Amino acid sequence: MKHKSLLLAAAASTALFSSTAIAQENLAEAPCEGCAEEMTLVSWGGAYQQSQLKAYVEPYVAATGVKVSFDESSAEATAKLRAMNEAGNVTWDVVDVVASDAIRLCDEGLAAELDPATDLAEAPDGTSAEDDFGNLRVNECFIPQIVYSTTIGYRTDMVGDNPPTEICDIFDTEAYPGKRALQKRPIDNLEWATYCNGTPKEEIYEVLSTDEGVQAAFDKLSTIKDDVVWWTAGAETPQLLADGEVVMGSTFNGRLFSAIVEQDQPIGMMWDMQSFDLDGWIIPAGLEESRMKRAKHFLKFATDTQRLADQAKYISYGPARKSSAPLVGKHEELGIDMAPHMPTDPANAGNVHNYDYTWWADNRDDLDAKFQAWLAQ
Repeated sequence: MKHKSLLLAAAASTALFSSTAIAQENLAEAPCEGCAEEMTLVSWGGAYQQSQLKAYVEPYVAATGVKVSFDESSAEATAKLRAMNEAGNVTWDVVDVVASDAIRLCDEGLAAELDPATDLAEAPDGTSAEDDFGNLRVNECFIPQIVYSTTIGYRTDMVGDNPPTEICDIFDTEAYPGKRALQKRPIDNLEWATYCNGTPKEEIYEVLSTDEGVQAAFDKLSTIKDDVVWWTAGAETPQLLADGEVVMGSTFNGRLFSAIVEQDQPIGMMWDMQSFDLDGWIIPAGLEESRMKRAKHFLKFATDTQRLADQAKYISYGPARKSSAPLVGKHEELGIDMAPHMPTDPANAGNVHNYDYTWWADNRDDLDAKFQAWLAQ
């Protein structure tokens, strides 16, 4: 298990709070009677986890003194929570997952149901959390944090005067020779392959609901299979691009922002058919009372209006609460305006792919198996 432990002391500096965070009621200082004194958070590592650390965890620890460990296993969260549940030994307290996994975990009874009226903070103007999150809260177990996208980065010095501008350029090995990096899962890859087979966006899931449509998507992917480096961690594609080992590759837009803007790598970003997605928290079902109390106490703080806006200081993901959007400002270190770097910015969202979360929740296990079988061929 990929695991990174982080022990944060109670003496962490209160200077970690931004002035705007101080202006809002500090939910972390609310009493947490009978709460556990240790907590394990599960996330994805890299720049995204670092943004959570700075925006949520460090201020929370400074106020409460709780000891927090990070486990970077979110990519395997569903399988691992299933195994923990079967063994009767759930060791995680709060888990970051994508929306489709949250639906599966909730449907299987592996994620606890949460009441937004009591478990989540209202907006500063008194708007209920339920209304503030709106339909981004895909079920009663999921608390969204950010809107992000999976999109394509490319090496600017390897594409000459003809940078890729359309998602189907992934499949054009004549115009763009070299390796590609794609995530080792069916999601995104099957949709992009189907779209590049000529299917209109609004018919992608209808086509993928047939055996013939799935086979056609795999056939399209087979045309570049020998040129693909498969990745499982979001940090891999930016590193492969930085090392010049791939000419282009998929990853999360925040990872590319970090490589391009913060690290000044020779990388460009292509927004065409970026896949909008939601990332957020669930609490595993069945935690004993003190751990459940601590998990809920943390989440009420970490998903309030200011904290979600604070995360955008460190990474280019749009906050999930409506009340947070006007508070998105400049990058904490670079001082640049973050709004134009968000996937939701109108200049970046001209041709967007939106997931059908219910469809993926219903079909993920079957397509995971078919994808692994195709990889092994």
